[in-house]
Amino acid sequence: MDALRSLGRVIVAFWILSHLSLLAYSSSPQDLQILNAERRIDLSSHIVKVFLTLKVENTGASPVSEVLLAFPPTQVDHIASLKAALTVGKKKKKSYVPLEVNPTDLPDAPNQTKYFSISLLNPLNAGETATLEVLYILTHSLEPFPAEINQAESQLVYYRDSAIILSPYYIKQQTTFIRTPSTKVESFTRVESTNRAGTEIKYGPYKDRPAYSYSPVIVHFENNKPFAVVEELVREVEISHWGNLQITEHYRLSHAGARHKGVFSRVEYQSRPSSGGISSFKYLLARLPPRVHSVFYRDEIGNISSSHLRIDYLKSDLEIEPRYPLFGGWKATFVIGYGLPLEDFLFESPDGRRYLNFTFGCPLAETVVDKLIIKVVLPEGSKDPSAVVPFSVKQHLETKYSYLDVAGRTVVVLEKENVVPEHNSPFQVYYSFNPIFMLAEPLMLVSTFFFVFMASIAYLHIDFSICKTSS
Repeated sequence: MDALRSLGRVIVAFWILSHLSLLAYSSSPQDLQILNAERRIDLSSHIVKVFLTLKVENTGASPVSEVLLAFPPTQVDHIASLKAALTVGKKKKKSYVPLEVNPTDLPDAPNQTKYFSISLLNPLNAGETATLEVLYILTHSLEPFPAEINQAESQLVYYRDSAIILSPYYIKQQTTFIRTPSTKVESFTRVESTNRAGTEIKYGPYKDRPAYSYSPVIVHFENNKPFAVVEELVREVEISHWGNLQITEHYRLSHAGARHKGVFSRVEYQSRPSSGGISSFKYLLARLPPRVHSVFYRDEIGNISSSHLRIDYLKSDLEIEPRYPLFGGWKATFVIGYGLPLEDFLFESPDGRRYLNFTFGCPLAETVVDKLIIKVVLPEGSKDPSAVVPFSVKQHLETKYSYLDVAGRTVVVLEKENVVPEHNSPFQVYYSFNPIFMLAEPLMLVSTFFFVFMASIAYLHIDFSICKTSS
């Protein structure tokens, strides 16, 4: 009996060890190689866009279901958005199939490399190839140098990256293109196979590079685009079943470019707009939904009249000018509000629930939002709220009391950091609502007026004298 128990323990131990080894093998990078990699880095704005095309081949014996992307730890924290797609077809018949991308970890990652896993729709069999298109957005990746400039100086920035694409796979051939806003480039790192033509710097092609190859480069160039960064945006979307959607947005805006030094001259700013403060904010453009009404723009002092609203059937453009020009390091706070017809954004789902379909993100063009808070205020009496957002956000519920509220209104709060224009996509908030609650406020008003009326009649007919007067 003891011998059987010992044999059982041995079998169990062998089973555990075999499964642990299998788990360790499955978590390691698969037998892939990249036949061709082309990366295009767009530095025309303070929001860096990187387009990456990878042609991968399975050189192993077993199918592969994922492709890993590698990033240095100094860069991964600045990734605001990362999307991948599988290319299907060729030339005019080419189409793109979106793929799921998730952060992942690998044991013994060299130099604290961070990874993202692209899940393929169908496993890539031995000898097969696939072409992937990747887009990732970097924020706060341009470093002003010099860090301080006066009003008449242009803004120069550094961009740091690698001429060779960081990858956990062997790359047979690769090329990197860096596009600057203009031809005014102070300097750039020259390594093997470096060429520059106009606004484009080309690194490569490089052939037969082993995994985790890296060649740091720095580009020092002129970028006079205003670095619009909203440190915090709080948007409140209040739903009224009486036919209106009220939007109120609180902004804390800053210019994240080279800090302004010296004295500001408004005379120079207005007389020489092309050179006196070329990197400052002259105006902001907010793209609002169509059919807006009751638009206002104000700050702590009061209403700001320097705004222009253009409306058509597709969109509404609100062009606003800050109360004072914003140079590097300067900040401003203001509020934008507007109303929208409810029928354009509130719908009913097949299960009878109602849902709001609205746009996530910031309406200001070419803006980075460090922290975005969206508060969807549901009508009083709403139950079972839930939000559907196409990317990860923090969610929680609050309660808000407004005029004539008894139990308070449920507020669905969505929070996300590092928001860029690519996050301007629809999201939905579902909730259940009994139409009988629409009568709550009218009945409360009627009851209030009734009791006031009855109290007035009683007051007029009650005799408050101490003694009756003799006739």
